[in-house]
Amino acid sequence: MLRLMAAPAACLALIWLWPGAPARAETFIEHSAEAQMQLDFHVPDAALAAMLPAGWEPNVATAGPAKDANLRMIFIDRVDITGPDGKPLGRGSNQLVYLAIPIKQPSTGTVGQMIIGGITADPADAPGPFGAYLPASVHRMERATIAGAQATLTQEDWEFAAASGERMEVHLKYERRGAPKAAAEVKFFSAANPAVYQIFKYERALDIMRNVTVNVADRVKEFSYKASGGRIGALFDGTERVLSIDAIHWSNRAAYAP
Repeated sequence: MLRLMAAPAACLALIWLWPGAPARAETFIEHSAEAQMQLDFHVPDAALAAMLPAGWEPNVATAGPAKDANLRMIFIDRVDITGPDGKPLGRGSNQLVYLAIPIKQPSTGTVGQMIIGGITADPADAPGPFGAYLPASVHRMERATIAGAQATLTQEDWEFAAASGERMEVHLKYERRGAPKAAAEVKFFSAANPAVYQIFKYERALDIMRNVTVNVADRVKEFSYKASGGRIGALFDGTERVLSIDAIHWSNRAAYAP
């Protein structure tokens, strides 16, 4: 059994990289090797709209595995973080959770994801590049994998809370399988100031384990979540729906400034 534990703290919408795309002047910021757990939700539209700056609106898929998803809760174990010189950046690892909205700016045709909030285990990471992260007052991440003669089972528990009342948690036990590899490039914008954004270029393996739209074998054995408090409370009023549960077993992500 493999066990990783972080002690309590003191998208499916992909923009593919096409060959021959024009070169752009970008500044490399960091690279990180990560494991993620992503929950796709449909939350109340009015509450979500109140989180967006003027001129931006949700870009909700009408078909496919992301159909009707207007919010993603993404738990991230940043296993290894390095700077442009290849050396560990800061303390070199971190755990966090953030909320991302698939968005578009109709006036320009710009699409991407917008970070509206998050909680980070590393207080030095708050408020972070998007001005949205709160330092965790409570933090726990535990992952255990059992492999034997039967199917490989993984159990994950994530818990983040902030002093201002925000809380996001998930408990999962699932049958782990291989996942297809994909490469993508996505712009992530700050809801506090959408002029601020980063470009994420990554390779990753995304395993859709439960989905209400596409026909995938449901391999989730146990699942529960909590989300409440502070600014995010209006998004999770009991009417929200979980549309997809996706394990990202590995992700190599490079972040660039435009």
